[in-house]
Amino acid sequence: MIRICSTEDVPKGTAISAEVEGTEIAVVHAEDGNFYAIRDECSHAAVALSEGEVDGCTLECWLHGSRFDLRTGQPTGLPATEPVPVYPVEIRDGDIYLSLTPSNGVTAP
Repeated sequence: MIRICSTEDVPKGTAISAEVEGTEIAVVHAEDGNFYAIRDECSHAAVALSEGEVDGCTLECWLHGSRFDLRTGQPTGLPATEPVPVYPVEIRDGDIYLSLTPSNGVTAP
């Protein structure tokens, strides 16, 4: 597991971008109170998901409105049809850690 940042760096309802060993990751503090990590690139258009809106347990791409479930990486709104990788997250002593092995079996292009 790799330390990303403090939980205080990601207020509830927001996302930040982090580069982890060359992989762009969006770290999201969802409205359910949990932290999620998802590849910071929309599978429809190569734009940063971290710049989008958090809604419940989904992240909406700011460009075309594709939505992704933070738990599964599955698209829940068009135009995206392909899932994005999601990564296991652990909270330890107020810090966010993640593994670069996708928990949903999806690999980045």
